[in-house]
Amino acid sequence: MAEQKQNPNSVDVEEALSSSEAYIIKNKKTIIGVIIALVVIIGGYALYHNYIAEPKEQKASTMLAKGQEYFSMGQYEIALNGDSLNYKGFAKIASEESGTDAANLANAYAGLCLAQTGKYEEAIPYLEKFSGDDQMVAPSVKGALGNCYAHKGDLEKAASLLVEAANETDSHSLSPIFLLQAGEIYEKLGKNEEAIKAYQTIKDKYFNSYQAYEIDKYINRASK
Repeated sequence: MAEQKQNPNSVDVEEALSSSEAYIIKNKKTIIGVIIALVVIIGGYALYHNYIAEPKEQKASTMLAKGQEYFSMGQYEIALNGDSLNYKGFAKIASEESGTDAANLANAYAGLCLAQTGKYEEAIPYLEKFSGDDQMVAPSVKGALGNCYAHKGDLEKAASLLVEAANETDSHSLSPIFLLQAGEIYEKLGKNEEAIKAYQTIKDKYFNSYQAYEIDKYINRASK
């Protein structure tokens, strides 16, 4: 990770999140993996119909399908930049098909590829270009964006995006993950009231989630 200059709102994320409690953010594969599962498995059918079902985008959809194959196999560099055959990569699809739904979706995939390979700063512009209003994929991309800002060191921005993502998806699978991340970041920033609010939401609203099982210890820690 490149060394970051520190200021009150941008601190070294490895130092700020050094606690063993902050395992989710420190292990990028955990959260990005969840997002990949949503995009590839849960969101696949909806993504096709919501973003690339129009006849004018059939060519782009074929290219995206090949990229999704590489993506689902964990071949992120090839998915992003293309292969030696006819697949040109999400990055080129995003730029060459600019203004289309296919390019919009390619931006999300390109950002996730970069995030998964640790290139968080490069991932941010792609993820920020993606727009969507569905209840699962769009918040998942926003959660990935929050994680990228966390790894970059902009913890204020990261926490804000994670809370937004949690509110937008409002699901027992993702919302508690995003809220727990946001809470831990708020603690590191000394904003314990905001941290408690995030933790309490997990306890009250997502009480059947895995994260809710031990949420009291987070609430107690932030309350001291």
